[in-house]
Amino acid sequence: MTALTFEYRAMDQAGTRHRGALPALNEAEAFRKVTAMGLTPLSLRSNAGSRFRRAGGKRINARDLAHFTYQLGVLVSSRIPISEGLRRIAEQEKPSRLRDVVTDVARRIEAGEQVALALDANRESFGDVYVETVRAAEKSGNLVKALEHLSESLERGQEMSKQVRGALMYPLCVSAILGLAVVFLIGFVVPKFAAMFESRHVELPAFTKALMLLGNSMQGYWFVYLFGIAGLIFGYRQTVRTKRGRQAIDQALGRVPHLGNILRGLAIARFTRILGLSVSSGLGLIESLELAGKASGRASMQRDAEAMAAQVRRGGKLSEVLDGCKEISGFTRRMLMAGEQSAELPRMCSIISRHYERETGHLVKNIATVIEPLMIVAIAGVVLVIALAIFLPMWDMVKLVG
Repeated sequence: MTALTFEYRAMDQAGTRHRGALPALNEAEAFRKVTAMGLTPLSLRSNAGSRFRRAGGKRINARDLAHFTYQLGVLVSSRIPISEGLRRIAEQEKPSRLRDVVTDVARRIEAGEQVALALDANRESFGDVYVETVRAAEKSGNLVKALEHLSESLERGQEMSKQVRGALMYPLCVSAILGLAVVFLIGFVVPKFAAMFESRHVELPAFTKALMLLGNSMQGYWFVYLFGIAGLIFGYRQTVRTKRGRQAIDQALGRVPHLGNILRGLAIARFTRILGLSVSSGLGLIESLELAGKASGRASMQRDAEAMAAQVRRGGKLSEVLDGCKEISGFTRRMLMAGEQSAELPRMCSIISRHYERETGHLVKNIATVIEPLMIVAIAGVVLVIALAIFLPMWDMVKLVG
């Protein structure tokens, strides 16, 4: 077979980019040669026109990742060569980020890398929890079981997210429509009525004057309001990027009635699910606590998990450090202690996560029942204020005419 010439672009461990060319029979061999040089291949292009480009670094959709994980587990359990199976999976996918990533993983495995190392090269797409779980499971020989649990965990997490989004969609839509209606009434309707009343020399109440000034400012300085909204959005995004900002927002949302219970239940369910999955895959307790804290989705839970991991690193037991975690309920503490004492921590974590998933599911279903009365009161209050702002001067005008 005639050797081809492959042009490559690669990066070393220090982040320096390299370019060059080398002879190889195929892309897999060229990939192996570049890897043997201590470089991470970014792209390969041969004189025959075939081309390899490393997949992008964005996160894969949770639903697609769950489906891919299930297929990967089937491949491993059926003893089909993983690289060949991954190529089949990639061929079935439409052109997408997942297809590019799977192709990249297959090429790396063909080049002689282990599954975990191939996934680690695309860590930004799979996430820390996924990569570290597979790495630990591959070392302990529990890869098939870990992939099954990963797939189930991703599916359950996706289902919970759909339930929360679905429950919040109605109040968010109603709030948006109400907001637009209020802006229209204050910005266009109230100023017209106020101008008519002033032309008839009707004394306007204080809050009518206030609404008129607000409406006139919205008409004359609408760009200031737009810049203000854009500034709030930008400020929020910048705040979320900082650890302290995330903790502040997390604490504020946690104080909201009903919503705080939902967020806390979701965080405990994610924390215990990932903790059990990590421990059952072969990860140590310290690494499992850190990963579970990151996966919980709450800054306060992650902070407490990091504190617990630090105490365990100094020689403490799980049962001894749980009291320092304020976000974990008493029921969760007792169950985790029982799991540690009976050497069945993964099973206890599964019981806890399922319990809080059910409990949170009930809270999410009842969220409309809690929010609807509040929204009715809010709508009635807004309508009452605007109606009084218009009708009180109108009654005075009728008295003057009479």
